[in-house]
Amino acid sequence: MSEENKKNTDSGLEIKPVYTQNDNSAFENTIKSEDYLPGNFPFTRGVQSSMYRGKLWTMRQYAGFSTAEESNKRYHYLLSQGVSGLSVAFDLPTQIGYDSDHALAEGEVGKVGVAIDSIEDIQTLFDGIKLDQVSTSMTINATGFILLAFYVALAKQQGADLKKISGTIQNDILKEYAARGTYIYPPKPSMRIITDIFEWCSKEVPKWNTISISGYHIREAGSTAVQEIAFTLANGKAYVEAAQKKGLDINVFGKRLSFFFNAHNNLFEEVAKFRAARKMWAQIMKDLGATDPKAMMLRFHTQTGGSTLTAQQPLNNISRVTIQSLAAVLGGTQSLHTNGYDEALSLPTEEAAKIALRTQQIIAFESGAPDTADPLAGSFFIESLTNEIEQAAYKLIGKIDAMGGSVSAIEQGFIQDEIARSAYEYQRNIESGNKIIVGVNKFQSEEETTIPILKVDDNIRNIQTEKLQQLRKNRNHSKCDQVLQELNDKANSGENIMPTVVEAVENKCTLGEIADTLREIYGEYK
Repeated sequence: MSEENKKNTDSGLEIKPVYTQNDNSAFENTIKSEDYLPGNFPFTRGVQSSMYRGKLWTMRQYAGFSTAEESNKRYHYLLSQGVSGLSVAFDLPTQIGYDSDHALAEGEVGKVGVAIDSIEDIQTLFDGIKLDQVSTSMTINATGFILLAFYVALAKQQGADLKKISGTIQNDILKEYAARGTYIYPPKPSMRIITDIFEWCSKEVPKWNTISISGYHIREAGSTAVQEIAFTLANGKAYVEAAQKKGLDINVFGKRLSFFFNAHNNLFEEVAKFRAARKMWAQIMKDLGATDPKAMMLRFHTQTGGSTLTAQQPLNNISRVTIQSLAAVLGGTQSLHTNGYDEALSLPTEEAAKIALRTQQIIAFESGAPDTADPLAGSFFIESLTNEIEQAAYKLIGKIDAMGGSVSAIEQGFIQDEIARSAYEYQRNIESGNKIIVGVNKFQSEEETTIPILKVDDNIRNIQTEKLQQLRKNRNHSKCDQVLQELNDKANSGENIMPTVVEAVENKCTLGEIADTLREIYGEYK
């Protein structure tokens, strides 16, 4: 075949002109086995036997901007339109442990998510929403333990049974060092906080997913599909091993691990990626000592690819999001967020969020895609691609294992360098025209953008500062000082910090004060 006729997936795997049973000789034996049924180890075809015939995926819409009051209005709107789970976006100061009145928060308050400084903001954020009747996902990492404490404190105020509240904190700090950058503490104390969360949640909030191990941001930073699952599963291994070192039972905490993947435009590669990831994680957990099938299941949330959205001809993004959503459903996702078509320009408007949600609903109720489990199974192409992605990802994980695992690989810069190399290669292919992006490097047109843009009021920092001044004036200062000193002591002694963090937020300590107390003990990662 001539070079110009060669086709590759976005991960660089070569695609043949046609696939036959000869490409799947190993698969021929597998297909006759019980292991090939959905719901059976290694779960290649899905974690439930009937998949969406039993229950559709959770339709989440990621939302949060401005103040808690504004975000609360958007949540009520989304719930009225049929979302079945909330997904909270936090602003950058909240993500890196600064109160809104901190000097370093200036210019960022309420911009890329909602500003949360205290228990009072969480009360406002979920006003009129019963936490025991909704599943909430929170995209928060370095301060995930504080946001979880806020949420639990509010659930207690509402009289909810903590054994029944459900949701997820992202809480995946390793990918922050590798790809995203919203870390606070160095890797080792960060891992210690995460295992404290695992331990505490298994007793206090057993239905809570204690971590969402994220490939999403790795992909957004420019990785390939193969790198996305290799680096994500390697990070997952690191969390499991850290929990085991603390003496936690893999069959208990393993059931509460969840994953978060990206869905890109290459439909078949993305479907194969999700199938391969499930199969690989089941084997990894088995090798680490899991015996309960539920602890070996890779359950995952998907978000459509933010980096694939274009500011040029933004309505084309509706088509991109549809393809990506279909890939997630055909690949067996447990929950899904669809991006708004305007997100290359601004935070999504209400109209764009509604179209994004309708995209999921049309796939769910009109496309027929959910009517049978793993509908692409047995396809010569899909099965071959699933195997190739698995082999390529294992090769990368082998390199990370040889370095001593993810923490060491991140400290040595290996994962960051691999992602940067792929991002450069992808961009070079776009600029050379080898990779076509419709409306960007081909099929361009002169156009006036008339898309309405959501603007966030710059006065939000002043609003949040006034709230903080009132909070500090009206709280019990000596009790706050006492509980923050207790947090300091527990962080130093190695005791589990979570009970004290919950007590701190209940006594109106702010997010920044709690984060700063631990900054004094652990230092900051540079």
